[in-house]
Amino acid sequence: MPALPALFAATCAAALLAAAPPASAPTSAPPSAPSAVPPATAAAPPPDCVPSAADARPYPGELDLVGGLIPQIRHPLRAGLTRVQRILREREFARLVRGLTDDLLPRAVTVPVVVHVVSADGRRATGAVSDEMIDKQMDVLNRAYRGGSGSAASPFRFVLRDVNRVVRPEWAYITYGSRAERQMKYALRRGDARTLNLYVSRLGTPAAGWATFPSRSVDPGDGVVLHAETLPGGEVRGYNEGDTAVHEVGHWLNLYHTFEQGCAGEGDHVADTPAEAEPAAGCPVGRDTCAAAGRDPVRNYLDYGHDGCMVEFTPGQVRRMRQAWAVYRG
Repeated sequence: MPALPALFAATCAAALLAAAPPASAPTSAPPSAPSAVPPATAAAPPPDCVPSAADARPYPGELDLVGGLIPQIRHPLRAGLTRVQRILREREFARLVRGLTDDLLPRAVTVPVVVHVVSADGRRATGAVSDEMIDKQMDVLNRAYRGGSGSAASPFRFVLRDVNRVVRPEWAYITYGSRAERQMKYALRRGDARTLNLYVSRLGTPAAGWATFPSRSVDPGDGVVLHAETLPGGEVRGYNEGDTAVHEVGHWLNLYHTFEQGCAGEGDHVADTPAEAEPAAGCPVGRDTCAAAGRDPVRNYLDYGHDGCMVEFTPGQVRRMRQAWAVYRG
């Protein structure tokens, strides 16, 4: 089986370890409420799925949560592009969009979405999120890409085509770039380059998810991976309003992180997102880490702020996504 391409975008929202305690544990709740489901600690990943020190790293500014420090990482190690890969991608992209004027860019795009819910045993504790959580996630995606309230409007609308529920213990705790991830995607992926495949599971590494960048050919590994508890109503405190998916879909549509390359170089290749030296943690509005004009875009969906902080795309980001759709996915 061929290896998946290395052109994976890093996740941008921090997540708790897969077996972290829930953010809250009410003593009573309606039967349909998430709290009525066995807590996350009821099912730990199998021993061979537990991430090693090489798979995970703590992120500066760990949060004091429920009984002590729990490592916060924004993405799996090895995820993302190397400098050479990024340069080559940008050269190709510049060549493909040359002469592509605004009137040739898409003005209305309907993106079919297939959600693959992968769990070990069909329970919420091992990744089986509810239909209600999926519906709320779709609402969050569409509100974010619709724009408004200071965010640029995009032409993208996401329509749920199917929810594919899969019980496979060997896929329930995947790690980035693993054989299990490749097998899962090759077996489950549906549609063409226009189809957004979302893979939702508990994951076997303390990250919120990851995504692929678009390419000129449809790859079986194309899509977005999400930790189940980052969906609206999930248990990852601060990152359970659905904005992890918004961020990762931004990568799927060819956006880089706003802090790409720090204060030097081409940054995220978008002119209206000011440079920032490092990812934001929390919501440090007013922070300014680079000498170049403009304060850090900490409220941008492609930064690393808490879900409540992430509220905007810029016109430049929207234009880049429209260009990418035209040359890669249209």
